[in-house]
Amino acid sequence: MIDFREIANSTNLYNFHTHTQFCDGRSSMAEQAEAAYSAGIKHLGFSPHSPISIESPCNMSADDVPAYLSEIQRLKQEYSGRMEIYAGMESDWLGSESAVMPLADLDYTIGSVHFIPNQDGILVDVDGNFNSFSRKMQQYFRDDIEYVVRRFYAASAKMLAWGQFDILGHFDKIAQNASYFRAGIESEAWYDKLVNEYIDQIIASGKVVEINTKARLEHKRFFPHQRHWKRLLQAGVPLIVNSDSHYADRITASRDEALNLLNSLI
Repeated sequence: MIDFREIANSTNLYNFHTHTQFCDGRSSMAEQAEAAYSAGIKHLGFSPHSPISIESPCNMSADDVPAYLSEIQRLKQEYSGRMEIYAGMESDWLGSESAVMPLADLDYTIGSVHFIPNQDGILVDVDGNFNSFSRKMQQYFRDDIEYVVRRFYAASAKMLAWGQFDILGHFDKIAQNASYFRAGIESEAWYDKLVNEYIDQIIASGKVVEINTKARLEHKRFFPHQRHWKRLLQAGVPLIVNSDSHYADRITASRDEALNLLNSLI
């Protein structure tokens, strides 16, 4: 079992959220590993989106799992003594324990919500760029943004209660698209209450929580929003900073900024 708290306390040179050719990443595992090593990373975890029971262009095929694990072993040998390589997955929660595909031979998993059911029970991916999200809002959700946000956090709470994962991934990611859809939504009382109630659950869970830097350069935000960091820190929640890299040249993108901000709150 990986001691993420110990790694985060001993070094900033890690990244445990990395996507590659096996899902929606745009760089190969070898390219990501080379970039990470060149950047001084000492602990690199790969985290393809897990195989799921519905069609998704972003998720790994179950048929590719053996090839993924084989490449992990090859890279572990290649970087032995220079950089630790870990086999992970970003496990997509689809609303029930039975929808999570069990996989052996992993060092860790990231628990994330990307899909929520619409008013007719159809699972829809609410992640991704805003243009796609906006079309889905009209096509699947009757433009009801409050429904989408509430279902996102309801799904997140169920996943957290299930608890069979090691790192809680980008726990307020819906805020990005929701804020583009309705400016100022994060300042609305019902939204603030919803998020803080979920943070109560996170604190009680004892889970490791990631500060996700993927959207910082383009969208000027972290996940979770930095307004929540101090509360998490004061409650003793273990935090790690991940880049959620999909491109090798972004393996450390905005990590230093996030780490500096965190250190300023301690």
